[in-house]
Amino acid sequence: MIFTPVTFGPVTLRNRIIRSAAFENMARGNAPTPELFAYHTAVARGGVGMTTVAYAAVCRSGLSFDGQLWMREEIVPELKKMTDAVHAYGAKASIQLGHCGNMTHRKTCGCMPVGASSGFNLYSPTFHRALRREEIEALAKDYGKAVHLARKAGFDCVEVHAGHGYLISQFLSPYTNRRRDEFGGTLENRMRFMRMVIREVMQAAGDDIGVIVKMNMHDGFKGGMQTPECLEVAKELERLGVHALVLSAGFVSKAPMEVMRGAMPLRTLGHYMDPRHFWWLKLGLRLAGRKVIPTVPWSEGYFLEEAKRFRAVLKLPLIYVGGLVSRDKMEEVLSAGFQGLQVARALVHDTDFVNKLQRGEIVRSGCRHSNYCIGRMYTLEMRCHHCVENLPKSLKNEIEKAEREL
Repeated sequence: MIFTPVTFGPVTLRNRIIRSAAFENMARGNAPTPELFAYHTAVARGGVGMTTVAYAAVCRSGLSFDGQLWMREEIVPELKKMTDAVHAYGAKASIQLGHCGNMTHRKTCGCMPVGASSGFNLYSPTFHRALRREEIEALAKDYGKAVHLARKAGFDCVEVHAGHGYLISQFLSPYTNRRRDEFGGTLENRMRFMRMVIREVMQAAGDDIGVIVKMNMHDGFKGGMQTPECLEVAKELERLGVHALVLSAGFVSKAPMEVMRGAMPLRTLGHYMDPRHFWWLKLGLRLAGRKVIPTVPWSEGYFLEEAKRFRAVLKLPLIYVGGLVSRDKMEEVLSAGFQGLQVARALVHDTDFVNKLQRGEIVRSGCRHSNYCIGRMYTLEMRCHHCVENLPKSLKNEIEKAEREL
């Protein structure tokens, strides 16, 4: 089943494996680079059904990284070169659209960070303010404008990021949404911004762009969204007509390893941070890193049992993400009624993973889940440790320890 075609809305993929929207950190000036082009074309050449360009901000205030794409007219020609190359290798191209909400800093997003509610975010750290009604409406329209740009850039699909504690998720979660107007309180109200966004996206997508939404099955902590409410969100997205859902979990500012599982490589994370700008964060990681970012046990297919609850009540196509590294587990997921498979770390480890799997050269990825790539991606481009020369001994030790303890 892995290597049979699958259709999401107007788009048909040659097989079920999709490169998930794991942040590459390969933009400069919030624009595409040769590195971003090379990576996604390599993944397409490596056999995926579709590759997803990660975490493109729909407007300037939605940027949380200097190495992140910002959707605007001037980057369309370079994106088009990339999608043309992806198509030449037989794969489809998707782009994830989102807004970071309060998880940014003025020097990155160009304004005081905004979110569902006002407060202070330790993630940055910075104060942030609540969005006003007219700003909420304008932001929803920005998502629609981003879809039009994606079409001009040659993308076949867009993936709306509604999970992991970014802006849509900040409206959905009672942990970050303390509003007392029509956008806060009940789940019905907390879904209002999401509805506005999806309606703009669906209208802009028309009949030629696939619309996928990444959403949480739970936030991963007390006081956040739990599975029953997330099921209601999924039903609403189905009612709104989206073509598929990606089922994930976790909250970057509160439960980051719930998303990726395993241990955050704190030495790696601190090693690549510039001490001139992040001395306070490096010190904090050293003193309390494991308490702030606790380890969450990894196992292959770690979201599958919960995702089956969503499969049981939804009719639209579902795309599974979370710890897929072997052919056997992928077949198990598809046999459970899921239409697509999203993979990230296996394709960071080896962009030719899918071809090797299809040819029978391997049955399992060589990724051993040290999470070096995750620790590195907050400062430099996402890359597997086996592709990096002259790693410091301390980082090698951290990698070896993580792989032994898995």
